[in-house]
Amino acid sequence: MPHKPFIRTLRAQWLGQRLRALREERGMTLRLVAEHLQRDMSALGRYERADWPIRKGDVVALLDLYGFHDAAERARLLALAEEVWRTDRWDEDYGDVVDSSFIEYPWLESRAERVCCFHLTLVPGLLQTRDYAASVIRNASEPGTPEATVERWVELRMTRQEVLARPAPVKIDAVLDESVLRRKVGGNDVFRGQLEHLVDLQRRRNVSIRVMSSSVALHQGLDGTFWIFHLPEPYPAVAYVESLGGRLYMESPKAERFVGAYRQLGKAALSPAESAELIARYAKEL
Repeated sequence: MPHKPFIRTLRAQWLGQRLRALREERGMTLRLVAEHLQRDMSALGRYERADWPIRKGDVVALLDLYGFHDAAERARLLALAEEVWRTDRWDEDYGDVVDSSFIEYPWLESRAERVCCFHLTLVPGLLQTRDYAASVIRNASEPGTPEATVERWVELRMTRQEVLARPAPVKIDAVLDESVLRRKVGGNDVFRGQLEHLVDLQRRRNVSIRVMSSSVALHQGLDGTFWIFHLPEPYPAVAYVESLGGRLYMESPKAERFVGAYRQLGKAALSPAESAELIARYAKEL
């Protein structure tokens, strides 16, 4: 009986990327590493691509070879190696490995071919203007956060948007609840600029923005905002939700529930053309 293929989990992908980054920082080729460790070069490549689950002993050998001796980081990477098969919640276990707001999330954005999102309260980060983003981030920051820190976070959010303009841009498909168009984040001038920005973005071939009319009383997004990252084959889709209780990433098969919900949202929302007209109308009213 043939073996079932290894599921390329987020843990395996993240670990593989970290090991590849460490190797490249040291200027080492896969061939050189394979010769040092007496391993098959193709196997090492599969580890980095998350095609195969890597054994903890091989991770130790690679970290030693790369001269990576940070005790805390080594411990976290080894913990990942022990559980590369898991597809359940992991942000609380590995929160110190990646900051879910500024490393892990943009990592998924940069790898995705298509990002689908439903937003119940705010314009999604990839579609925000700088002024709108600054208002949102400042509101979410802890009291007493230095303005320089807020500005750094804003700059990081703006940098994330580069995935929309790269040679092979990520496709973003967003459904916004109509209440988003009425929440005057940052005041009239900032919010008008944000709405006009959404209309401009609609003209890009890789951006689709649809509005869920307030006349639709019941729909699949009433439980809140969520994102779906559609990664290139053979990697499965990843769903993401965020709340005051924490951040949650869901992989296959749990992500399929979100894929189905988003499909239903698309059917219930206004068309892109109707949405652009409605957004422009709200902008003119400000």
